Amino acid sequence: MNTATNLKADAVVTATLVLPGSLNSNRRLSQWISIQADGTVSVRSGKVELGQGIGTALAQIVADELDVDLSRIRRVAANTADGPNEGMTSGSLSIQDSGSALRQVCAEVRAIYLMTAAMHFNLPPGQTHQLEVVDGCIQLRAATAGVSTSYWALANDALLDCEASGAAVPKSADGLRVVGQSVQRHEIVNIVSGKPAFIHDMRLPGMLFGRVLQPPSPGAQLLDIDLAAVDVLPGVVTTVRDGSFVGVIASDEYAAVRALAKLAALAKWHEVEALPDMRDLPAFLRAQPAETTMVGEKSGSDKTDPGASSSNAEHQLQANYSRPFLAHASIGPSCAVALYKSNSLPQFQLASTLESPPASLDIWTHSQGIYHLRADLALVLSMATDNISVQHVPGAGCYGHNGADDVACDAALLARAVPGRPVQVVWTREDELGCAPFGPAMSVELQASVGADGKIAHWQHEVWSNGHSMRPGRSTTPVLLAATRLEKPFERQLAINAPLAAGGGAERNAVPLYDFAQWRAVSHRILTMPIRTSALRSLGAHCNVFATESFMDEIAGQVKADPLEFRLRHLTDRRARAVLEAAAAMANWSRRSGNNSVNDDDRTSDGKGLAVTRYKNTGAYCAVVASVDASGREPRVKQ
Repeated sequence: MNTATNLKADAVVTATLVLPGSLNSNRRLSQWISIQADGTVSVRSGKVELGQGIGTALAQIVADELDVDLSRIRRVAANTADGPNEGMTSGSLSIQDSGSALRQVCAEVRAIYLMTAAMHFNLPPGQTHQLEVVDGCIQLRAATAGVSTSYWALANDALLDCEASGAAVPKSADGLRVVGQSVQRHEIVNIVSGKPAFIHDMRLPGMLFGRVLQPPSPGAQLLDIDLAAVDVLPGVVTTVRDGSFVGVIASDEYAAVRALAKLAALAKWHEVEALPDMRDLPAFLRAQPAETTMVGEKSGSDKTDPGASSSNAEHQLQANYSRPFLAHASIGPSCAVALYKSNSLPQFQLASTLESPPASLDIWTHSQGIYHLRADLALVLSMATDNISVQHVPGAGCYGHNGADDVACDAALLARAVPGRPVQVVWTREDELGCAPFGPAMSVELQASVGADGKIAHWQHEVWSNGHSMRPGRSTTPVLLAATRLEKPFERQLAINAPLAAGGGAERNAVPLYDFAQWRAVSHRILTMPIRTSALRSLGAHCNVFATESFMDEIAGQVKADPLEFRLRHLTDRRARAVLEAAAAMANWSRRSGNNSVNDDDRTSDGKGLAVTRYKNTGAYCAVVASVDASGREPRVKQ
């Protein structure tokens, strides 16, 4: 049995072995790491760089585990051709999922190369402890000068063409030298210097430029348009229409922009009133049909309804909070490049003698989920996923779900009209604000009863909202915007909420962090969606935490309690208490004056407010103190 076979045999794992993070579902080492003969390490991850700096953070992990200098690490942008499938880059999970996977992968890669080096040095089996690695150079401890080899000298792709065994042990924290250190981010030089770095800067040979005509309002249907009048414009290569989907392809960007304006002037639409009264969104939300679920509840010993009044309550309070639909409003509009390759045979070949190759599609995108996008594109274009390659390129990032997936579908539909020519599509700013998914409008109603002991006895939290997720790749029906506008349209989907175990959607942080004798949390998912909604940073927690913390302040004011003391009165979570107390101490809370005073005679226009929460109720804790000036027409946060 040869060396490679021996190493592969050592790396065989059972199906029941649970590996760290995303390695559990992407077990082949070669998916993650390649050792190059030029003295570099190629690192692949399914998580994408959105400006959060994970590329540098993951490179630091690799450098430490392999014992190589950080400058040798080359991060390969996420792609579906040869990278691991790590799903979405969302939820602040990149280091947890991808980092833990790479840490284990590199520990195993290091072990494999040390075994190979041991055989190179004719060491007895199991003697790899006699070897040390210094910047990729493998040498015998206390060896004479020149007795060494290296990762690069031993580089062999076959060594890593095996599954992770889970046997290698990553380094302990005290063995790390790069992780935790401040280093220059790998992408920052190009950004600061203005060098081409984003998908908007891409220029491929033979590239054409496309624009898509978006409807003037949600649900509008195209009745008629004179495409011939646009086809004759200078620079126009062709126009495309499929139902209410209309676009133009031109030889340069200016020609595409000019043609788009002409398309807009010629289009005749059928529109219906579909938008709610933005001045009274809470009433609209509560009037819609809804799917109601119990998020959670805690009943007291008397088994009474947590939302019901209590005969011994000193105070009964109720309050309503809301937020409007929220746009991402990215500085850079969504963009994508697509290259469609036809399955037609050259004219000199006989179709009867050769099978026509399948059509293929290459997509360059700033999507947060390249594999999920590929799945939906396959449905829209009736293609096999294996014939679609999706490559991530940095673009307009967001913490949530913007138009990156939708514009990729636009580019694919246009590129299909010009096989063999790459087409770049950029949304207009009007498209970005009108067509990208919005963070859902929300309405929250809170009720509480306070007993004679000054503690909250009953608490009820109800939230009305559309779902907070409509990402691609999670259904047998595509959710890409253009899919609903085709001649044979796909059904328009409603946004959903993630399970609470995964953080939840509208109901995120509706379960109180505080310890109440009785509580109940209820979520009403609205089943009409006049404005397309999906994920925006923190999902429902944005409104739920604001509502909870505001209501706690109002109750504290009603019972004339200090807001900090009132919160601590209901907190037994030691970490939550410690974080809250630390923030209050840093802000000199005990020395505050003004609107926080429980004495009405001491109130002024200045004051401090505080709040505490926990990410998804399962992650990091956060407390904040704000100094506010309320002397003007609107309150102003000073610090």
